Amino acid sequence: MTIKVNAPQPAAISADGTVPYTPEQIVEQLRILRQHIPDFGPLTVPEGRVLRRVAHVGDDLVQAATNTVGASPSMAAALGQNADAMRSERVDVGRWRAVEDEMWMMYKGIASANLSRRHRLGLTSLQAYSIARQLIRQREHAHLLPHVDAMRRVSKFGRKRRPQPEDEPAVPAPAPAT
Repeated sequence: MTIKVNAPQPAAISADGTVPYTPEQIVEQLRILRQHIPDFGPLTVPEGRVLRRVAHVGDDLVQAATNTVGASPSMAAALGQNADAMRSERVDVGRWRAVEDEMWMMYKGIASANLSRRHRLGLTSLQAYSIARQLIRQREHAHLLPHVDAMRRVSKFGRKRRPQPEDEPAVPAPAPAT
């Protein structure tokens, strides 16, 4: 009897002739990218809550405030920021929103692809379980019995759940008649 070791398969070449990255290579590239994003970092829940309230100020108010700062040198001095800086920040917000949207779409695409992978693997596993259950009925496949038992123990499918016992409310005993 020979034992085959599953060697890593060469990456399939995509339609455009490129070799896809491995998950580890993508993680490495994302970590490099992260170093180039200004103000990158996680926020605590309370910090995020505080920032979100003010960050959702309407664009009309931002535009009006920018115009007000531009109309008054006193306003610019009081805020420590001029109208040009506010306009530049507004443009940056829009540009980084495009990055945010693209990253969100990438996340959704990766999550969908991984769901498909889990589905394929789960389906194959359920098919293997079903076929093995049929094969163990024949004596020549008795060596599969421990494997089928192991799959049966861990399978979440086909098990009936025990009904949870409901606590009946305590009914007070009737008061003795006087």
